[in-house]
Amino acid sequence: MPKFVFMPPQDNLKREFAARLSDTLPEYDVHSPQTDEEAKKAIQDADAAMGWIPPETLQTAQKIKWLHNPDAGPFFGYYYEELCKHPLIITNPRGIYWDHISHHILMFILALSRGLPWYMDAKRERIWDKEARKTPYIFLGDSTALINGVGGIGHETARLCRELGMRVIGIDPRQEYRIEGVEMHQPNSLSELLPQADFIITTVPHTPETEFTFNKDTFALMKSTSYFINIGRGMVCKLDDLAEAVETGVIAGCGLDVYETEPLPSNHKLWGLDNVIMTPHIAVADAENLSERRFQILIENARQFLDNKELHNVVDKDKWF
Repeated sequence: MPKFVFMPPQDNLKREFAARLSDTLPEYDVHSPQTDEEAKKAIQDADAAMGWIPPETLQTAQKIKWLHNPDAGPFFGYYYEELCKHPLIITNPRGIYWDHISHHILMFILALSRGLPWYMDAKRERIWDKEARKTPYIFLGDSTALINGVGGIGHETARLCRELGMRVIGIDPRQEYRIEGVEMHQPNSLSELLPQADFIITTVPHTPETEFTFNKDTFALMKSTSYFINIGRGMVCKLDDLAEAVETGVIAGCGLDVYETEPLPSNHKLWGLDNVIMTPHIAVADAENLSERRFQILIENARQFLDNKELHNVVDKDKWF
C-alpha cells in the first residue's frame, strides 16, 4: 500500500483532498501530519506527497518518488538545489487557470485599446469629454499581440486574440500547445520581436531565467504606442523601470495583476500614472471551479502512480515549471 503524505500546514483544501483521495483510492495509506516534526517522521517511508518538503525533511525521505506541488507558480524557494537534484518526480496543476486568467487579460486588452482609463478619469471629474483619450485608438484587427509564455493561460489568450483578428506571436521554451495561426518562437527571440507588438503579455512563472525579463532595456525596444500586460508573476518585471517607461512615454501604458512587491506600496509611482490599470492579484478570485480542477489533476496522477504509468503535468525541476 503506497503511503501519501499531505505536508503541513494543513488547510481546508488539503484536508478535503486527503479525505477524497482516501475515499476514491483506498489503495493509498493517507497521512496528514500537523507539524513539521510529525511530517519528518511521516515522510521517512512515504512514496508520494503533496505540498512542500523542506531540505531537512527531504533528507529523511527514504522512498519518496512523487511530489505534487499544489501551485503552478509556487513561492520563491520552493525549488532548492537538493530537491532539484533528487530523483523524485514533481507535478503541478498548471493549466487550471486557462479561462479565468485569459479573460482577465482580455479585459486589459479591450480597455487599453479603447482608452478606457482616460474616460474613467474624466468620469471621476464629472467631465463630459469626448477628447479625454490621450493615446491612439488601437484597432485589434490590425494589431499584434506578443505572448510571453504560451502554456495553459497563454494558449487560451492566443486563441481569444486570434478570434479578435489579431496577429499573435508566441514565445515559449517548451511549446506544448499549438494554436492555428500563432507564430511560435524561443525566448532568445524576445528582443527582436518586441518592436513588432502592440500588446506584450507575459504569463510566465518566476524562475532564474525569467526574473526581471522586462526592464528598462526591454521597454526601450517596444513601440511608444504599445501596452505591457503582466498576469504571470511580479518578479518578471522591474516595476520602477515600468513606471519610468509609462511616465516618459516609452510605452503607452500597462495592465497589471501581479507585482514585484505585494502589496504594492501606496507610495509607488504606478498608483498615480495615467493609462495604467491595476488589479490586486485577483485574476482568479472567486473562481469556484478551481478546487475541483486541482483535485482532478491530483487524483488522475494518483491513479497513474498506482499503475506505474507516466504522470501528467511533470515539472522540469531545473526550470522550476
